[in-house]
Amino acid sequence: MYLSPSRHLLTTTDMIVTALACLLFFFAPLLLRRWQKGGDEYLFPLVIFLCSVSMVMLLRLKPALYRAQFQWIAIGLVVMFLVINYADYLLRFLDYPYLLGLFSLLIIFSVLIFGTSIGGNKNWIVFGPFQVQPSEFAKLTILGFLASYLQENKNTLNLPSRSWSFLHLPPLRFLAPLVVIWGISLLMFVYQRDLGSALLFFGMALMMTYAATSNKTYVFLALGFFMLGSYISYLLFGHVRVRVDIWLHPWADPMGKAYQIVQSMFALGYGGLFGAGYFHGYPNLIPEVHTDFIFAAIGEEFGLFGVFAVVSAYLLIFFRGVRIAMYTANEKEKLLAFGLTGTLLLQAFIILAGVTRLIPLTGITLPFVSYGGSSMVSGFICLGLLLAISGKEKKHGR
Repeated sequence: MYLSPSRHLLTTTDMIVTALACLLFFFAPLLLRRWQKGGDEYLFPLVIFLCSVSMVMLLRLKPALYRAQFQWIAIGLVVMFLVINYADYLLRFLDYPYLLGLFSLLIIFSVLIFGTSIGGNKNWIVFGPFQVQPSEFAKLTILGFLASYLQENKNTLNLPSRSWSFLHLPPLRFLAPLVVIWGISLLMFVYQRDLGSALLFFGMALMMTYAATSNKTYVFLALGFFMLGSYISYLLFGHVRVRVDIWLHPWADPMGKAYQIVQSMFALGYGGLFGAGYFHGYPNLIPEVHTDFIFAAIGEEFGLFGVFAVVSAYLLIFFRGVRIAMYTANEKEKLLAFGLTGTLLLQAFIILAGVTRLIPLTGITLPFVSYGGSSMVSGFICLGLLLAISGKEKKHGR
């Protein structure tokens, strides 16, 4: 039996929100150019493109959340302008790495006291009608800690005091703060069933440590601990075993635990080269399609060309962010800029790889595209910091 795709007629509210979104996306870049002269000219338009994709897909997938997503984008833009305006004060926290590390742990541990389990993951704090995901903001403070601590101690971290084969380790007292904060964060996220954040934080620490020290020892050690920790987590936690089993054997239970990933593969295959067309696919067959699986919906209705456009936007954002880092004179801000842009690309890769079954599904958001207020606001904070750092360098003629 043929089932025609559901169609959504625009309500008056939808049309008003659409008009406001068009005005906001048109005037925001102009306002930014007047607000901050000399910053990177490509980052913001790329993010606006991704936000536009988000609005288009939310109208298709979850019309009830369409207005809410626009509100979060608007709030994110306001926060971005505030970050740019007060960036000099915010960047001073890079002089206090242990304060940033402590603040990161407090944010993560707050979920143990105030957290609420949503969708099987206890990584949310609920304030009335609002739901906040602390890990989205903890990653910013941990990036600040890593940028500051690694830059202050990079020479010491490259001076070996112990050696095993080709591994050369620095004095333990310099390595301990890094391992403690990073290790506790990973354990907390695994305990909270927030596997996406655990993988993201692992990648952040590995990426920034290597960028600061250029020492392959840390790469081998981190990968070794990651494999050992993954195996132990697989043995101890049932939800980890479920994710791995779904990844390895999705067809063993296609109508049960593996339903999401199976429908995602069908959606991407159905989209083909040109896509089924807007409102002509069946993306709503995928549970939580507006968050974890929004990329599958883009692939189904816009095909390979739509997928290529989204992936290209993330790659260009990474390229522009790395360029900002390369031209930044302040070493801590240089490492922070690299960490911010690298984290955005890594987060996008983790969810895209999960949706396409390259790695086990981890359940994090696609930056600037998936529905979610915490993710949207933290993404715009990242953008604001990158624009502020680039503006400072151009202001000083670099």
